[in-house]
Amino acid sequence: MPDGAKVNAARVSIFPLSGALLLPGMDLPLHIFEPRYRALIHDAMARDRRIGMIQPRGDGPKPALFDVGCLGHISQIEALDDGRFNIILKGLARFRVIRELDVATAFRQIEADVEQAPEDEVLHAVERAALEQESRRFAEALGYVVDWTAVSRLDDMSLVNGIAQIAPFDPAAKQTLLEADTLGERSERIIQLMQIIGRIERDGGTTMQ
Repeated sequence: MPDGAKVNAARVSIFPLSGALLLPGMDLPLHIFEPRYRALIHDAMARDRRIGMIQPRGDGPKPALFDVGCLGHISQIEALDDGRFNIILKGLARFRVIRELDVATAFRQIEADVEQAPEDEVLHAVERAALEQESRRFAEALGYVVDWTAVSRLDDMSLVNGIAQIAPFDPAAKQTLLEADTLGERSERIIQLMQIIGRIERDGGTTMQ
């Protein structure tokens, strides 16, 4: 967390999911089918509609967790006939794990320091231009079709955080983006990752996924 950031200790029910990145202000669609996470959704809907997204560090029934995740609010929910859910999770604020709690619920819970919801940040003009330029190169190299006119109309936070969520970076790389303390730092890390993948593609290798 950045120096001086205001945090609040809170009990957070978590959904550990590798490769799923949620950032403040962004939407993340999720399909919920495992019984323990159905229980998580039922619990969240009965309380404050909030769950924490965090990446596991490994595999297994109860893998270790990364230190930083993002608290989300269930903004939309579709309950399916067989008990599954389709939800849209809206990113609220990052959190840092203090400790995991010993609970009887099927889903895991932690005590976490939750940041105050961030204010809108902006990039310097040169940072914005560099990100857009590298994004164009990256999309062309991977054969993506992008509406660049629509991209140009995005505010800086939506552009940076949107790329961070949808770009084909591996889980460890996505975690570094989540942990970036400023929008400018996250933008620079995205550029570096795109350049790495671009070099791999040019050399005939595989992408990071």
